Formats: sequence, structure tokens, C-alpha cells
Amino acid sequence: MATCPICRRAETVPQYQPFCSKRCADVDLNRWLSGRYAVPGAPASRLAEDEDESD
Repeated sequence: MATCPICRRAETVPQYQPFCSKRCADVDLNRWLSGRYAVPGAPASRLAEDEDESD
């Protein structure tokens, strides 16, 4: 069985997979919304410049 990627202690629950509870799912969501997690890419200022050039 897989373990929860947040607390690593409990087995996952189908309703909240891959997490063990709503709490761990909410912790993960907060990390995304606060910027702790990020998907690699070009800096935002550079993206804005590229969009201006295409107009």
C-alpha cells in the first residue's frame, strides 16, 4: 500500500488519494497556493514580454 506523501504515516484513503485524509489534502493545496511548490518555467516577467511582442 502507498503512504500519504504529506504525513508518510497512514495508508491512503480512496476518497482523498493520494492522501490519507482531508487535512493532508488541504496541506498540499495550501503549499501549491502559497507558492511553496512551483512548476519550472520561464520567469513571469519574461512571459509578459513575449506576449507583448506577439501582438
